[in-house]
Amino acid sequence: MTPTVLVVDDDPQLLRALRINFRARGMTVVTAETAADALARAADCDPDLIILDLGLPDLDGIHVLHGLQGWSRAPVLVLSARPDSSDKVQALDAGADDYVTKPFAMDEFFARVRAALRRASRDDSPGDAVIETPGFTIDFRTSTVTRHNQTLHLTPTEWGVLEILARNPGRLVTQQEILRAVWGEGYQKETHYLRVYMAQLRRKLEDDSAAPRHLVTEPGRGYRFVP
Repeated sequence: MTPTVLVVDDDPQLLRALRINFRARGMTVVTAETAADALARAADCDPDLIILDLGLPDLDGIHVLHGLQGWSRAPVLVLSARPDSSDKVQALDAGADDYVTKPFAMDEFFARVRAALRRASRDDSPGDAVIETPGFTIDFRTSTVTRHNQTLHLTPTEWGVLEILARNPGRLVTQQEILRAVWGEGYQKETHYLRVYMAQLRRKLEDDSAAPRHLVTEPGRGYRFVP
């Protein structure tokens, strides 16, 4: 099945280069140059992946990330000229799945694209269909989490991290195992990504994110899911 990619950027030369490269790799490309167009086209085409620039002419790309929450499960790869770590953390906290700084190497960019598509399309592995904890319920059949009778919005990356932990209840899962499974080969040293997403999951799932009961850290080693 041909993936559909929505590319949101107001640089016509970059849009043209990415359109050529995505099509050369057999993907369907939809483009938008403003935040308003990005949300409208995301609703129209239901993309498998969104490439998003933060510096859009009408609204900051962070507004697009907020606008996608709750209804779009497409992974979002931010492509931005902003190199500051604070911008990266803000984008990741707002729901982005990865962050690439301009200028970038096309080979690395497409490696990240493949990893994002692989995470989003990965089939559920065998195991219990539903896991219940005192605070929330994980349903692997629908890839959803409910808490206090409300369905939570998890990004594809947040779901990927939670899934590998929840499918190994009680077992220590190393940082490298999670990074390899969720981000792909070559990301085993990017532990800062993992810390950001674990913090996001704890805020969404734990009664007290500062003293987690279910998503437990094993310092210097990894994480453990306690039902």
